[in-house]
Amino acid sequence: MFSPEGPTLRELAVQALSSVERGYDLLAPKFDHTPFRTPDSVLDAVASALEESGPYEDGLDLCCGTGAGVDVLATVCRSSVTGVDFSVGMLDEARRRARPTGPRVSWVRADARALPFAARFDLVVSFGAFGHFLPRELPGLFAQVHGVLRPGGSFAFPALAPPRPSAPAFWMLLGFDAVMRVRNAVWRPPFVMYYRAFRLGEVRRELERAGFRVDLRALPEFGTRSDGSPRVRLVEARRAD
Repeated sequence: MFSPEGPTLRELAVQALSSVERGYDLLAPKFDHTPFRTPDSVLDAVASALEESGPYEDGLDLCCGTGAGVDVLATVCRSSVTGVDFSVGMLDEARRRARPTGPRVSWVRADARALPFAARFDLVVSFGAFGHFLPRELPGLFAQVHGVLRPGGSFAFPALAPPRPSAPAFWMLLGFDAVMRVRNAVWRPPFVMYYRAFRLGEVRRELERAGFRVDLRALPEFGTRSDGSPRVRLVEARRAD
């Protein structure tokens, strides 16, 4: 994170004391050099899984950031790919990146909680964005995704198994969330970013309430935990009507 290409500690502090939108505008030029960007190994595994269920015509990358998920969609969509994000800075960086030949690509600035699209997509993906939504916002978010999918369309995203309490990562993430809750209690505007707020069981229930049929597929590239459960799953929620 603190490599010469990445943000400095001071830059991260300024970002954390901003709104989510302004914070990502500031971080955008160095975002791809931080651990916040979804690793290529996850992107590649999701692309491989979607190739098995595709091809698709039109795809949407929800909360696209600098556009790494758009590259995934470009491998499985034949007609068009759209990236949507509410950060102007992130979209500017996405536009600057070279894109492989393939479907036409467009970029739209919008809030994921109020998407400006009709039912025009066959596939919606999202990578690493759900920590920016509070649990009470999930029904509205999933209703928005349902509304932009054509009947039979899919909403797909990777879900990492949470670390166990015996793992140092568990306590690191717990501490991070605690710091963010204190920050949001004493500072405005809030910066919503919680690593432990997006729980798979609750997510599955809310997707089903929103009108999706939900399947969980193990991504074998990441192996299993000691109890045999997958380390990473692909959630595939298909619009039921």
